[in-house]
Amino acid sequence: MKTIQIGVMGSCSDLNYSKEFEAIAEEVGYEVAQQGAVLFFGAEKDFDSLSTAACRGAKKAGGTTVGVTYGKGKDIVEENVDIIIVSGMERGGGRELNLVLSCDAIIAINGGSGTLTEMAIAYQANIPIVAVTGTGGWADKMAGKYFDDRNRLMVEPAVNAKEAVEKAMELIAMIRDN
Repeated sequence: MKTIQIGVMGSCSDLNYSKEFEAIAEEVGYEVAQQGAVLFFGAEKDFDSLSTAACRGAKKAGGTTVGVTYGKGKDIVEENVDIIIVSGMERGGGRELNLVLSCDAIIAINGGSGTLTEMAIAYQANIPIVAVTGTGGWADKMAGKYFDDRNRLMVEPAVNAKEAVEKAMELIAMIRDN
């Protein structure tokens, strides 16, 4: 059976998220690794982010991490990553497409416009989306909702990191069983 790949999407630090949200992101990454899944995240070149916090959590659990970055070169903020995929595309463009389409499910924590783009790509591609509620941003705005009237795939709400990863794993299993 193929290894499960879960993406964690969330705000960059320039949106001034709280240390509490950073701790939640690290816990999500830890839980992803505990499930034996590979963590995919947006590898940033100039800011820390909730996605990179998830990478740190996954590494604490001995997990495998893959960072997808924009532009050229492997120079990213997070140093403790196993694999860096260089997209050659700018932020806000194709990087998000490559990142999301590489995932079996994504988990959103807080999130600005980049996270919204990633969630919309996942919706269009029928990739399960879980949103950690209580973290603000697009995660809270979209939890329990559909992106449009097609009602393809609801953004599944989760109240904490453990539940978010459990839901992602359940949704992946349902898709693989069909």
